[in-house]
Amino acid sequence: MDTAAVLTLLQDVAAEVIDPRFRALADDQVTEKNPGDLVTVADHESEALITAALRAAYPDALVLGEEAMSADPTLIDRFAGADHAFTVDPVDGTKNFVHGSPDHAVMVAEVRAGEVTRGWIWQPQHATSYVAERGAGAWRDGERLTVAAPSATTPFRTARRSWVGRELGALGTLELTWACCGVDYPHLIAGDARALVYSRSMPWDHLPGALILTEAGGAIGRHDGGPLVPQALAGGIVAAPDRATYDAAVAALSATAW
Repeated sequence: MDTAAVLTLLQDVAAEVIDPRFRALADDQVTEKNPGDLVTVADHESEALITAALRAAYPDALVLGEEAMSADPTLIDRFAGADHAFTVDPVDGTKNFVHGSPDHAVMVAEVRAGEVTRGWIWQPQHATSYVAERGAGAWRDGERLTVAAPSATTPFRTARRSWVGRELGALGTLELTWACCGVDYPHLIAGDARALVYSRSMPWDHLPGALILTEAGGAIGRHDGGPLVPQALAGGIVAAPDRATYDAAVAALSATAW
């Protein structure tokens, strides 16, 4: 499938099984995988449709879906050793989706030989797409995307609610992200955050946005300053519009007692 065809797949799946449930979920269509970790019928149906299409197009590739991994935790180990794989986040920002917020997305990333080669984000309620190909750039709705410089007063943001309000030294106080990686990374690229700080690094959450960010000119890596290794993600992530801001955030994190 070419890049445009995968985007069309995400758009069609969202129109079929996500959009009709937006602000229309019945109580029995929402459950908890763990306390506070919601999943809906839209998550399951979206992942099944996307996974089936990717497997049909790429029968030798491993498909790592968020919900499939919940059912079979060994899938993440197989992903770590796969030469060709896809990640699928069928409804990123499920809690937002359940509570009627438009800030949710459908995301896919492709990994070949240990590198993210393509990434897709479709925001159904914003009708906005973000796509990247390694070495070829990133696009928003078909237009070339470059990182915008944030202002000096733009906040650093974290997805970990218990870190909201903590000080990063001279960098200021951490504020909350939009609680959806498929929305967070585009906001960072648009200049609405000086950096994003995550305590978790699940591949379906971060690989699409990481490629789109770096192809747009931004920087991303681990809390300790190490590189982001797509099939060996562990610990926290810092994403920034440029390397200098990334380095400053890593230094501030290392000097902060958490």
